[in-house]
Amino acid sequence: MATVSLVSVVEDDQFFRESMRRLMRSLGYEVATFQSAADFLASSHVAETACLIADVNMPTTTGLELYEHLNRGGYRIPTILVTAYPDDVDHARALNNGVVCYLRKPFNEQHLIRCLRAAIQSAT
Repeated sequence: MATVSLVSVVEDDQFFRESMRRLMRSLGYEVATFQSAADFLASSHVAETACLIADVNMPTTTGLELYEHLNRGGYRIPTILVTAYPDDVDHARALNNGVVCYLRKPFNEQHLIRCLRAAIQSAT
């Protein structure tokens, strides 16, 4: 039996979070969604997450801060960051630190799927 990969989505915008849940399920992935970085970190899903999709601009902890926190903690989760407010400095920092993709909202669904596949492949 094939293993289904878990994609965790951390996004403070409920509409975007739910649309990502539907898209991930339609692609055959298990999906867990979280309103904040703290909710994700407190969950039992951190260790089993094959790919993390996180919003860059969230209150309290940004997606990039979450990614860096996970790395410091020994969790090397392939990560895709998404943002409606792209910043060249954050973009460069994210990619230099190993983020798989940094996407501007709204993004092309096919581009996200390519990033997702690359992230899942890098986790195996």
